[in-house]
Amino acid sequence: MTVDYLRFFPRWAREAEAPEAVSEWWHWRGMQVHLERVSDPAAPVKLVVLHGAGGYGRMLLPYTRLMGPVEVVAPDLPGYGHTRCEGRPVEYATWVDLAAELIDRERRRDGRPLLVLGASLGGMLAYSAVARAGADALAVTCLLDVRRAEVRAAAARYGVLGRVAGPVMNALRAADDLRVPVRWLARMSAMSNQAELNAAVARDRLGGGGRVSLRFLRTYLTSAPEVEPEAFTACPVLMVHPAADRWTPAGLSLPFFERIKADKRLVMLEGCGHMPVEEPGLSQFARALRELAGR
Repeated sequence: MTVDYLRFFPRWAREAEAPEAVSEWWHWRGMQVHLERVSDPAAPVKLVVLHGAGGYGRMLLPYTRLMGPVEVVAPDLPGYGHTRCEGRPVEYATWVDLAAELIDRERRRDGRPLLVLGASLGGMLAYSAVARAGADALAVTCLLDVRRAEVRAAAARYGVLGRVAGPVMNALRAADDLRVPVRWLARMSAMSNQAELNAAVARDRLGGGGRVSLRFLRTYLTSAPEVEPEAFTACPVLMVHPAADRWTPAGLSLPFFERIKADKRLVMLEGCGHMPVEEPGLSQFARALRELAGR
């Protein structure tokens, strides 16, 4: 059963006009990658949306309504949504490869400016993919550099697990193929500041109610960004960080963001949790995205 995440958004977002999304399949490295596409040939810009842990393409489509006319491509990254991986455990590097190739593929389809939006874990994913493939602009809700112990501690359900996860997971490589519930490892209870929305995410078999391989967890917690922030010059960067994020507070992302060399802008979303659906922050999110697209 598909979860209707749009119902958790304010009325103005629910009533915004938006073309229907259609499913596409992309055969990539032996996988069948599921894409949600909102086609609008007249739209002046194209948007690639990248989810994080517990998410998938359709879950984030409500945010694309914030931008006005835009063509959208939102993949289900391997391990989530409808993407079929033939039972193979996936590494975090596979996500970066897929995202970068998808961005390059969409840039080649037409000459429209391309924006990339990364949410949660998808923020650093989008950063690395854009550093490799290029884009006209990058927007993220956070930038989590898991090389820092405090970031790993916040990302994991149990702080101690996050701090020691790298060495422990490397010692347990033999268990890489084991798939465990996402909620065992990530703080689904802090996905948003609304208990009903958190419960919906935790029940959703395509996202937070699914399973993730220990190989993905291990390779994510031991990953590094594509380039250091001082070397990032691919495009302007907008960070729209939820101001009331109980999972990954802004203080975890700001040290990395402040080091980015490219033009950058920070907008704090007032009253918003990790998955921003509250006002006035959501309206601030909408204005910031529209201004970025307008540039």
